[in-house]
Amino acid sequence: MSIISEFKAFAVKGNVVDMAVGIIIGAAFGKIVSSFVGDVVMPPLGMLIGGVDFSDLAIVLKAAEGDAAAVSLAYGKFIQSVIDFLIVAFAIFMGIKLLNKLKREEQAAPVEPPAPTKEQELLGEIRDLLKNQQTRP
Repeated sequence: MSIISEFKAFAVKGNVVDMAVGIIIGAAFGKIVSSFVGDVVMPPLGMLIGGVDFSDLAIVLKAAEGDAAAVSLAYGKFIQSVIDFLIVAFAIFMGIKLLNKLKREEQAAPVEPPAPTKEQELLGEIRDLLKNQQTRP
């Protein structure tokens, strides 16, 4: 098998395509969560702690001198990232919890076997007739 045909078989597998779709949707979901955290959650949280904007929180390690920019430790951006992560993790947890609940309900529902076809009924009758003939002397 050539490398090209091997790669084609690998790239077209269902799992690879599913994974690519998941990554793309995950990236879009990440943007939504970042916007939600930055634009909806953080402003009220900043007001509660005295009007502080987390993204601006930093410790200046070395002040700017001439053309050299200031060196600062931007811990506010880190706090923002941690809150983003917690919200994403909670959203994923709730989604997985919902999926697990739906799976349990689906598994708990009794599944009735399909009704026998006419051929199956006829074969059953033939089987019963053969059994009756064998039991008769």
